[in-house]
Amino acid sequence: MFLENTVNHTEQFGWIEVICGSMFSGKTEELIRRLKRAQFAKQKVEIFKPSIDTRYHDEKVISHDSNEIRSTPVPAAANIRILAQGCQVVGIDEAQFFDDEIVSVCNDLANSGIRVIVAGLDMDFKGNPFGPMPALMATAEYVTKVHAICTRTGNLANYSFRKANNNNIVMLGETEEYEPLSRGAYFAAMKGLQDNEESFFSAKKEI
Repeated sequence: MFLENTVNHTEQFGWIEVICGSMFSGKTEELIRRLKRAQFAKQKVEIFKPSIDTRYHDEKVISHDSNEIRSTPVPAAANIRILAQGCQVVGIDEAQFFDDEIVSVCNDLANSGIRVIVAGLDMDFKGNPFGPMPALMATAEYVTKVHAICTRTGNLANYSFRKANNNNIVMLGETEEYEPLSRGAYFAAMKGLQDNEESFFSAKKEI
């Protein structure tokens, strides 16, 4: 279980917490849980998300389980540095969609005494580290990796398999477009896609 850092009032530094995992693993759920605890303690909390993420709501962070918390959509990481002044706790959802400046923003906020809680996908649909997430995980004091359940094997899932025929790295989606898979199921699914693609191009050459 994650335990918040003990507050030492003689140290004027905050810290960074990263919550990462695949699609449908409960990242946003855990982010909301930590932020609501801080709000209940009457701490000054601000939540930010990338303005491109409008899947559920323009101004709220909403989990797949329909838990929600008010947020501020921002187009770039630099906006967070300005808007977070005077906060005690800052939450950031879908961090993988932000530009690389999100890393220095989070560290600047932590260095100024703010607790920063970041949630995001650690890998893209190709199984590669996603955007600024590796650097955020490296500089964070705490990293929590959460897991979904594989839809094909029932084992723990840490890969986000894209069912939709779209090769863009950034593509918002839900269960229609993605499914969480275990390592074995993911690589079997990717091999199936590759085999189908090779069969398609072989058939076209024969025609």
